[in-house]
Amino acid sequence: MESFKKIKSIVTPLDKVNVDTDQIVPKQFLKLIQRTGFGQFLFYDWRYEKDGILRKDFILNDPTYKNSRILLARDNFGCGSSREHAVWALDDFGFKVIISTSFADIFYNNCFKNGILPIRVSDEILQKLFSTKSEIEIDLEDQTIMVDNTHVSFDIEPHWKKILLEGLDDIAMTLQHESQITKYERSHKI
Repeated sequence: MESFKKIKSIVTPLDKVNVDTDQIVPKQFLKLIQRTGFGQFLFYDWRYEKDGILRKDFILNDPTYKNSRILLARDNFGCGSSREHAVWALDDFGFKVIISTSFADIFYNNCFKNGILPIRVSDEILQKLFSTKSEIEIDLEDQTIMVDNTHVSFDIEPHWKKILLEGLDDIAMTLQHESQITKYERSHKI
């Protein structure tokens, strides 16, 4: 996993509440066996017409947001089933930060485990972010969002912050204790 320090990007304003994981990546696309390739299916039913043509009125299809790495969403983002594929789709599409007022718990944890920073903010801050047209900068080390020359702080659990800053997945976290594991295994040989 890549380490996360700072991200500077325009934001993609997805102005919807209760976006569930089936909307993020519909179930018919869960056949892939690797973590990559899901970006093409992100918000599929919202991005495409029935005939597979891009919908001009959907935010992700607006060329303005083509290289955006920050997604804004309303309350309860990532609700529904616990499918990790939703996070894989967001990451594969290019999003590294998701900002909302609230996230479903399993989705929130899956974001960290896959290198995406989910940030919880107040309604007031979210509204300010939705109204900005300029790039914003996310600084994980300082736990700040820089928007329109204003610094906004955000909270993050120290454990999750460490994982993102150091680019640690579950295996890398375990390998940090390799010497203790080896010592234990040697002392318990059968």
